[in-house]
Amino acid sequence: MDWMSLLLRPLKTADLKATAGTNPFAAALTTAVFALTAIRLIAGLGNPGSEYRGTRHNAGADFVTALARQCGCSLQVESRFYGLTGRLTLSGHDLRVLIPTTFMNRSGTAVAAMAGFFKIDPEHILIAHDELDIPPGCARFKQGGGHGGHNGLRDIIPALGNNQDFYRLRIGIGHPGHASRVTGYVLGAPSPEDRERIDACINEAIAALPLLLDGDSTKAMTRLHSFTAA
Repeated sequence: MDWMSLLLRPLKTADLKATAGTNPFAAALTTAVFALTAIRLIAGLGNPGSEYRGTRHNAGADFVTALARQCGCSLQVESRFYGLTGRLTLSGHDLRVLIPTTFMNRSGTAVAAMAGFFKIDPEHILIAHDELDIPPGCARFKQGGGHGGHNGLRDIIPALGNNQDFYRLRIGIGHPGHASRVTGYVLGAPSPEDRERIDACINEAIAALPLLLDGDSTKAMTRLHSFTAA
């Protein structure tokens, strides 16, 4: 692809990177687009403590744990960020990662603290969380939207100045069938079969993540949304 054609189509950093090595204009444009679109912080939501480890509600925290492990990143307690934090590189992208050690309904305290310190706007944040409306073994990328009844998102949105434009990774855990059963369901452990499905879609989300980081959300969504763990 030549640099002129870049001006005639929606900008994607994957396209820009293909020409940046040989064209100074494309190299400068790549830098500018990364500055405007790049995800810089990934936070995985959950509840702290051994009694919540492995529960459905901690699927987001499980995602960040798996991502850090695959990238050789050791998560450390950072009291000023109210969570476990680390820094890693994935497909050439420099990322901060966070697992809040607040309870789920205070997740915004940790996310806002880290985003504020590193001057990361909401549009550059990906929040990984469990999703009742998606079955186990499936996951979805999304940008923007409301909290959908999720207490972690409900706290994060006002903590980020009511800006809802952050990215989300919605990890399916399924629904118990009735609202009265939701609390016990999300705070319980999935069946061994569902655990395998959740872990499989977490691994697929990590595999699709470089596409999202490159700015190609369509390809990232196509890959992840077409995956269903057996």
